[in-house]
Amino acid sequence: MNASVTQTSNFGDKESRATTNSNRAMDSTTQKAEPQVSFKDWIAVVGSALGAFMAVLDIQITASSLKDIQGALGASLDEGSWISTAYLIAEIVTIPLTGWLSKVFGLKRYILTNAVLFLIFSMCCGLAWDLNSLIAFRAAQGFTGGVLIPMSFAIILSKLPPSKQPIGLAIFSITAVFAPSIGPTIGGYLTDNYGWEYSFYLNLIPGIALIAMLAYSLPKAKMQLDLLKRGDYLGITTMAIGLSCLIYVLEEGQRKDWFGSELISRPAIIAAIALAIFVVSQFVKKEPLLNLKLLFQRNFGIGSFANTVFGMALYGSVFIIPSYLTIVQGYSALQIGQVLIWSGLPQLAITPFVPLVMKKIDARIMLVAGLALFSASCFMNAFMSHDYSGPQLIAAMLVRSLGQPLIMVPLSTLTTAGISQEEAPTASSLFNMMRNLGGSFGIAGLSTILTQREQFHSERIGESFTAVGLNTQQFLSQAMEKFQQHGYSQYSAHQAAIEQLAHRIKIEAYVQSFNDCFLALGIVLLTAAIVAMFLKKANPNAHSIAE
Repeated sequence: MNASVTQTSNFGDKESRATTNSNRAMDSTTQKAEPQVSFKDWIAVVGSALGAFMAVLDIQITASSLKDIQGALGASLDEGSWISTAYLIAEIVTIPLTGWLSKVFGLKRYILTNAVLFLIFSMCCGLAWDLNSLIAFRAAQGFTGGVLIPMSFAIILSKLPPSKQPIGLAIFSITAVFAPSIGPTIGGYLTDNYGWEYSFYLNLIPGIALIAMLAYSLPKAKMQLDLLKRGDYLGITTMAIGLSCLIYVLEEGQRKDWFGSELISRPAIIAAIALAIFVVSQFVKKEPLLNLKLLFQRNFGIGSFANTVFGMALYGSVFIIPSYLTIVQGYSALQIGQVLIWSGLPQLAITPFVPLVMKKIDARIMLVAGLALFSASCFMNAFMSHDYSGPQLIAAMLVRSLGQPLIMVPLSTLTTAGISQEEAPTASSLFNMMRNLGGSFGIAGLSTILTQREQFHSERIGESFTAVGLNTQQFLSQAMEKFQQHGYSQYSAHQAAIEQLAHRIKIEAYVQSFNDCFLALGIVLLTAAIVAMFLKKANPNAHSIAE
C-alpha cells in the first residue's frame, strides 16, 4: 500500500516537474521568438508619445484662459467658444484618416510633416491678430495635432512585442490621462504670469524635440500613391461631414437651446444621415476607410465602450470641476489649476508601476478597480455644500489620480489583444476616436444636466423662501441690518438684501446641480466597470492571436 502511494506520489512529482519544465520551455521559446526592441524603437515610442501629449494638452490648455483670450480679442462668449470647438472638430475628423494616409505617404514622412505643421500653427495661434485668425489657426492645429494621437498608439502596437506593449501603453496613458488633467493648470499659470499667447508658445521646445526624435528613430517608408486611386472617398466624405456636424452639435447645443434652434437641429439631421451612410459603406466596401468589424470582436467592442465612458468621465470631470470652482467659489484660472494638479501629478508616480503590477494581477481586475475608484471619486463629490472649495476637493482628486492610471494601460492591453500589425492603424484610430467622442458627449451631457437641474433646484429652493415666510424675513432683516451699517439707506438696503437672497438661492441651486453631475458620472463609470468584467483575459507575455 505504502509502495503504491509512494509510486503515485513520485509519478505526480515527475508530472508536475515535467509540466513546469514544459511551461518554462514555452516561455523561453516565446521570449526567443519575440523580436528585440532596439534603442531606436524606444525613441520612436517616447517621441510619438510626446507628440500625442502635446496634442491632447492643447485640447484643454485654453479651458482656464478662455475669458482672457475673449477679452484680448474682443470676442463674445459664443464667438470665443469656437476657439475650442474648431480644434476639436478638426482633430476628431483627422483621427480616422491617419491609418490610411500613413500608408499612402509613408509613416515617417506623414507624421513628421504633421508634427512640423502642428508646431508652426501653434506659433501662429500665439501670433493671431483677431478672433477669425485664431479660430483658423486652431482648426489647422487640430487637424495636424490629431495625427499625433493615433500614430503614437499605432507605433506602440507595431514597434513593441506583446510583452513590452504594457510599458509603451503606460507611456501613452500619460498623454491620454495626465495631459487633460494638467492642461488647465499650465494654461492658467502661463496666462496669469505671461499672457495667454504663451499657452501656444509652450509647444516650441517639446515640438523641436519631438521632430528630432522621430526623424532619428523612424525608418523611411515608400509612398504608396496607388492607394489614392482605391481610396474610400464616400467614407471619407460622409465621415468628415458627419463627425464635424456631430461635434458642432455637442459643443454648441447647450448654448443654442439644442433642437429648439435650427442652428442645431439642421446639423444634427445632417450628422445622422452622413454617419448612417458612413457606417453602411464601411461594411459594404472591400477596402473601407475603417474596419468597423473590429467592434464585433469581444474585447475590442467592450473595450471601445469602456474607453468611450472613460473619455466621458475624464473630459467631463476636467470640465465640471473648473466650472464649479468658477461659479460657486469664484476661483481664478491659476487657483483652478492649483486644485486640478492634485489629480494630475500623482499619476506620474503611479503610472510607471502599472506594467509591473500587470505581471502579477489580471489586467481585468486592475481595470475594474480603476473604474470603481474613478466612480468612487465622483460619488465623493456628489454631496457637496457651498462650503466645498479647493481643500475639500483634494481627497476625491487623490482617489481619482489613483484610479485613472489603473484604467488606461489595462484597457489598452485588453482591447488590442489579438490585433495584428496590419489592423493596428485602424484599431488605433477607432480606439482614440471613441475616447474623444466620449469626451464631447460627456461635456455636452454635463452642460445640459447642469443647466436643467439648476433651474429645477432654483424653483424648489425658492419655494421655501416665500415673501411672508419666517426664513425669508429673518434673512432679509439680518442682511438689511448689515447693509445699513455700511451706509445704505433703508430702501437700498432692502433691495440689496433681496438681490443677496436671490444670489444665495442661485448658488445653492448650482451646488445641487453640480452634485447631480458628479452622481451621473459615478453611475456611468460604475456601469462601465460592470461591463468590463466580461472582457476576455489577455496575457501580455504571449503573442497576439494574429501573430
